[in-house]
Amino acid sequence: MHTREEKMEAFGRYLDVLDTLREKCPWDRKQTNESLRPNTIEETFELCDALIKNEVAEICKELGDVLLHICFYAKIGDEKGQFDMADVCNRSADKLIFRHPHVYHPSQVGAKNPKPLPYGEDGDAKDFADAKTVGEVLQNWEQIKLKEKDGNKRVLSGVPSALPSLIKAYRIQDKARNVGFDWEDRGDVWTKVHEELDELRAELEKGDKERSTEELGDFLFSIINAARLYKLNPDNALERTNQKFIRRFNYIEDHSIKAGKPLTEMTLEEMDALWNEAKKQEKTKEEESE
Repeated sequence: MHTREEKMEAFGRYLDVLDTLREKCPWDRKQTNESLRPNTIEETFELCDALIKNEVAEICKELGDVLLHICFYAKIGDEKGQFDMADVCNRSADKLIFRHPHVYHPSQVGAKNPKPLPYGEDGDAKDFADAKTVGEVLQNWEQIKLKEKDGNKRVLSGVPSALPSLIKAYRIQDKARNVGFDWEDRGDVWTKVHEELDELRAELEKGDKERSTEELGDFLFSIINAARLYKLNPDNALERTNQKFIRRFNYIEDHSIKAGKPLTEMTLEEMDALWNEAKKQEKTKEEESE
């Protein structure tokens, strides 16, 4: 892998290329925060897709695309005299130092070469905020964020309103947990899940769409809560199922094309048989790879 000096040189080269394009390329020259925003969202989702598929080459490529947007926004800020890439990096570094009192003393905020706290033989920071576990670090993190001068004023205000609903629900629950609002025994969540399912069924039987929609939301929220308590990421889990469904449905469609028989003319039994074939083939491949 590359040395620290090579990494810094590569980043400098990257900024130089962006500066040149901003000056000499008609497309780059006309971009604004508003025009870039839709592409930023698209690039972020493309990175997420590469991550879920664990495609290393694609992850590297998509990281570069996302980095371009970060640097571009900083370039635009620089042109307006608002901030530049150094401000972005320094502010982020200071925030990390401030939020990790178990690693850095607060006096290191703003330091050019921040010095971590002295460590004991067990590898834990001493003489300051003694957070030894991931849970303790996360609890401290939320409390510290509320103390930041320009930070969040309320625990849940840090959850972006534009997040997809499933991810937003997970983040809301996770933030509430970090301040102690959570189940004492994770097994108790199943009572809530069953309760919400029963309420959903009751409203569905009544045919009340508005109430059914509300109860469906409550049920999904409880399932996401259960996933979180068992340390499962519901968004990753659902995306795996999405990809699995696509693979198996494509298998059915491929066979319909080969047979010259449109899907609309296939019986449900025929499609189910092909679905089970695809499922069996996937299981065989998994066993062979183990």
